[in-house]
Amino acid sequence: VFGDVEPISCTVYPGTKPHKMLRPELFSSESRSQSLDRAMDLGLAEDHFSRPVGSFVALDIEQLKMAIEECKRLILELPEHSERQKDTVVKLIHLRLKLQELKDPEEDEPNLRVLLEHRFSKEKSKSVKQTCDKCSTIIWGLIQTWYTCTGCYYRCHSKCLNLINKPCVRSKVSHKSEYELSICPEIGLDRQDYRCAECRTPVSLRGVPSEARQCDYTGQYYCSTCHWNDTAVIPARVIHNWEFEPRKVCRSSMRYLALMLPRPVLKLREVNPLLFNFVEELVEIRKLRQDILLMKPYFITCKEAMEARLLLQLHDRQHFVENNDMYSLQDLIDISSGRLSCSLTEIHTTFAKHIKLDCDRCQAKGFMCELCKEGDILFPFDSHTSVCHDCSAVFHRDCFYDNSTTCPKCARMTERKHDDPPYPKDT
Repeated sequence: VFGDVEPISCTVYPGTKPHKMLRPELFSSESRSQSLDRAMDLGLAEDHFSRPVGSFVALDIEQLKMAIEECKRLILELPEHSERQKDTVVKLIHLRLKLQELKDPEEDEPNLRVLLEHRFSKEKSKSVKQTCDKCSTIIWGLIQTWYTCTGCYYRCHSKCLNLINKPCVRSKVSHKSEYELSICPEIGLDRQDYRCAECRTPVSLRGVPSEARQCDYTGQYYCSTCHWNDTAVIPARVIHNWEFEPRKVCRSSMRYLALMLPRPVLKLREVNPLLFNFVEELVEIRKLRQDILLMKPYFITCKEAMEARLLLQLHDRQHFVENNDMYSLQDLIDISSGRLSCSLTEIHTTFAKHIKLDCDRCQAKGFMCELCKEGDILFPFDSHTSVCHDCSAVFHRDCFYDNSTTCPKCARMTERKHDDPPYPKDT
């Protein structure tokens, strides 16, 4: 450690005894000397002038393996919780990282790879908490190159890319945007020939050679590589039972359900119309959505509303300003938790305030009840009004039902049509 040091000479005079502390075995033990030399060569001996931790000069794989074993031995011999033991543990970690780096050298990988409709983008994150979807092992971001599909978020090592045989589920979402609406449609392991439904690996319920795990969404059985016991809310259970407890699903179903979550593909009125009779929150949300659709014509003809971008308050649920009968699975989850009712009521209040109080132009588009000719200005989204389905005139609800035989505006338009002479035909 300290360079060339002259050998220590020890002279014993006649009649004297060697000092107790001068034990010959400390200087003559060949095994101790070899161990110290090996530790020095590997950078593990105590050296106050040594290089920084993690700095290793030209160590090959065999030398690194020897250094790792030496580190393990030193850790066991050193006093528990001592500073030297902690430093040795740090060195062991760096040695193992260096060994892994030599075994799996980083190559100049392309930033984008396209494979089976996956669009893989090279990741720069150094997180070590990711797991490869292909080999099911940890991705060591510090020393390994890894990719993520920008479509379905499939993650894998660079070395596993060419082994992938599962197409991107985003293509399935794009071509077939619909759910399986049967609850766990099991077909049985015998119909699957006792093989994984995805990779065709032999499986059995006894776990030999691989455990068969059922996906609650597809009803099929998968191996432990294709089914990690992830959980997700099942659309069929929500539609038929209003049940939101997450169930175990395979990896491909988990990714598919995650991509489908915000898509408005559920038409409850056709799939299960009786659901509105048992879930009061659904009735409340349907009424709020109907009101928002009645407010929309005011906003698209109002300059102030367009400048304020009021309709963009529903940017994450654009289907709410297009129809009132399509729902996404995320909508139903938020309805069950109560979040959607709170946020939609707040937006409804903001919209109504603009039309009825803040904007003179929108106020001018209100209605007077032609049946009683009394009261304030009426709007079609008011709770105490009724709207004629033929001419869209607005009346007090009580007035409209008391005089339901005829609508004054419809009668006036019919009379005007009869009074106007027909246009002469071109000769």
